[in-house]
Order: sequence, then structure tokens, then C-alpha cells
Amino acid sequence: MGKTVLIIGGVRSGKSHYAQELARSKSGAVLFVATAEAGDEEMRQRIEEHKKARPATWRTLEVQSRVGKRIRQEIGEAQVVIVDCITLLVNNVFSQQQSAGNGRVDLKVAEKAVTDEINALLECCRQVEASFIMVSNEVGSGIVPADKMSRLYRDLLGKANQMLAQQADEVLMMVAGIPLPLKSGGSKQ
Repeated sequence: MGKTVLIIGGVRSGKSHYAQELARSKSGAVLFVATAEAGDEEMRQRIEEHKKARPATWRTLEVQSRVGKRIRQEIGEAQVVIVDCITLLVNNVFSQQQSAGNGRVDLKVAEKAVTDEINALLECCRQVEASFIMVSNEVGSGIVPADKMSRLYRDLLGKANQMLAQQADEVLMMVAGIPLPLKSGGSKQ
């Protein structure tokens, strides 16, 4: 088991760029796990920009759920795994719950689905002989969303971030492109 790093921050705070720089500083092959779905043209363009910014030698795994299972299947020789991003992973799981409930979401069912997804990812981190760098948005510092679904999503992402931060060896918060250490030294808190 390698080191697990969680990088959180606001939108366009430099999280993904820093995660890639951190991966470049390590030796060994990199597996880049992309959780985004190209739902519209703007998102397709963002995905393409991100792909162009990555070294051609990095393998990319595009997966929207069951990320831990897919990483174990696809790890190969990778010594570093970047999961970018947890925000969209939680959104994907949440959207699956919305679809299954015809637009309605049972809080307990959605929370269990997200918890199961994050626990499976954490189990993968413990089982795989690689370092993990995970990227997620910090959404708890903003205003309280006006609608119920947005509040529920924000709460689920906050819980996922807490679960990951508790098990991570290192947690960094990106602010204006600057990494601020929140947790270091490998202590599980």
C-alpha cells in the first residue's frame, strides 16, 4: 500500500494541476482515473483540455461508478493512481439514485450508495500497491443551496470528503493554486 493524498478545494483552485504535478514527481507508471461524463459540449471541451494536459505515457481509465473495482481490474504496472474527481463520482452515484427513483431520492438509500462507493475506493487504496492522489471539491464553505436535491448532494459530498480525509495520509486544500496542508505525517484521524 502506498501513500494516499486527498486534494480538496474550490472550483478552478488548481486541484487537478497540483495532483498531476505531484504524480509527475513520483517514479513509476501513472493510471489516471477520470470520473467525468461528457454530458454537454462544454464538458466535452473540458475533458479534452484535461486529456491534452496529461503526459501521453499516462493510461486513462474513464469510469463513472464502481471505481475501486475498476482500478483493481486495470491497475497493471501503475505505481501512482490519480482519481479526478470525487465530486463527479458522488454526482454520478447520486444521479443513479435519482434515475432509479424517477427523480426522487431516498436519503438513506443515497447515503448508503455513496458510502459503499467510497468504502470500496478506500478498500482499493489499502489493497493495491500504489500511491493514490484523489481530487475533490470543498463545497461546505459556500451558501446553503436553495433546493432540497442540491442540499442533499452537498451533504453527501461532504460526508465522502470526510471519509476520505480520515483515511488519507495527507490532506491538502488548494486556494488560488497554493496547496495548504491540512493533515500530514500519515496519521489516520
